[in-house]
Amino acid sequence: MTTLQSVPALGTHPASGSLPSRAETREQLSKATYDLLVIGGGILGISTAWHAAQSGLRVALVDAGDFAGATSSASSKLLHGGLRYLQTGAVKLVAENHFERRAVSRDVAPHLANPLTFYLPVYKGGPHGAAKLGAGVFAYSALSAFGDGVGHVISPAKAQRDVPELRTDNLKAVAVYGDDQMNDSRMALMTVRAAVESGATVLNHAEVTGLRFTEGRVTGAELKDRLDGSEFGVSARLVLNATGPWVDHLRKLEDPNAAPSIRLSKGAHLVLKRTSPWRAALATPIDKYRITFALPWEDQLLLGTTDEEYEGDPADVSVTEKDTAQILDEAAFSVRDQQLSRDLITYSFAGLRVLPGGPGDTSKAKRETVVTEGRGGMLSVAGGKWTTFRHIGRTVMNKLAALPGHPLGHDMEPISHLPKKQPLPGIANPHAVAHRLLVDGTPGPSMGADTARHLATHYGSLSFDIARLANDNPALAERVHPDAPEIWAQVVYARDHEWAETADDVLRRRTTLTIRGLATDEIRGRVEDILGKK
Repeated sequence: MTTLQSVPALGTHPASGSLPSRAETREQLSKATYDLLVIGGGILGISTAWHAAQSGLRVALVDAGDFAGATSSASSKLLHGGLRYLQTGAVKLVAENHFERRAVSRDVAPHLANPLTFYLPVYKGGPHGAAKLGAGVFAYSALSAFGDGVGHVISPAKAQRDVPELRTDNLKAVAVYGDDQMNDSRMALMTVRAAVESGATVLNHAEVTGLRFTEGRVTGAELKDRLDGSEFGVSARLVLNATGPWVDHLRKLEDPNAAPSIRLSKGAHLVLKRTSPWRAALATPIDKYRITFALPWEDQLLLGTTDEEYEGDPADVSVTEKDTAQILDEAAFSVRDQQLSRDLITYSFAGLRVLPGGPGDTSKAKRETVVTEGRGGMLSVAGGKWTTFRHIGRTVMNKLAALPGHPLGHDMEPISHLPKKQPLPGIANPHAVAHRLLVDGTPGPSMGADTARHLATHYGSLSFDIARLANDNPALAERVHPDAPEIWAQVVYARDHEWAETADDVLRRRTTLTIRGLATDEIRGRVEDILGKK
């Protein structure tokens, strides 16, 4: 059998047509003057960079870590209208969320979004009755123009056929509605790719160490490459602070007296092996405002989330024993004990929601986007939901166009002139892609059906580029781990085309090895070999 070790040059020769080197990108960043420098490579900054580049602006995007390396890869993986917002009468918000959800899942990224049926169990003594929840899911589906069917109520027996681990003690009825699911890391990465294809220059693992000023105005940033320590700067007519939980830290670099503008809420999740098939997700009311999710995701089960105020260093956020116990205890309202064994946990993660500053319970706070302008002219944008990432990008662009003096407005295409539903790279019917991968697999090694499905739903038509790598080198057609669908060609592809610089970039965000609990020391070492980091 051909093995990866028998291809010694694999880690040292990037493929033709691959990305420019970091040194080349740093030189490009330091020599040009950009219209817009976006600091922060979470989905909010990425979406803004994408829309700004489409508008004809010269755009640079940098992040101290990896793209989507913090909050944007620590979500509940949902594109959803926000059922709980109906509680507060936010009907217009739910309708807008549904519009964005449908646009992403149907037109922008059907290769990265999957429809998901939700069961909302109604237990005796629970916070809501069956009639109320039945009416709620009907209204929810009506606000999406019944695009996912009509919300309705089914019997516990029918629900348990789809979710065998559903707890049926004191279960009176189950309300049904539809939303969508995604792999947030992959969705963010494809949006980075879209921004670059529109002309943006991007660099991850590049930390801002200071801001540049010209006559009191912020006109760029000083940066340090975290991988080799080299220092460089970027000049820009306008700087956008999209650093998420770190937004106030950057605002203080602009103005040491800047008052706090946000507060943080921690959301933790657990990933577990499944003990049976799950053909639907559970959304279980915990109290009047909170819902806990049990979601089939990436062949695993995703549980969460928590919602509590966080006041520590954003870099230190992690899942605590208290978080783990809370998630398992809340899941136990509707999930049988055998599925909630701690032995089944493969991974846990926590992220920080950025909320508008102010008093009150974080679980009741609005997930709204806040845009502020500092004394040095730097725009800071924070908050919002994954579902509305395109809308947030458009909102920021409208703000840029309306700035006093129109510093960028005369050079950019109005956002209303851009395509309403510009697709992300790789757009294709994932079922057709998977079929072609299996049918057209010759002359290389045969591909497993699970690998074909995985590639199709994480890369779309770009899967064929990965298949060609595997066909050209049989070692790259081998699975990274026998219990995961990924193949070694994906690691090479991540290095050459997806800005992967570290083992975590590959194992946690460009593949699913880490969340499956399969990122062993041996695999990590082989990935580092391919990345040329050893």
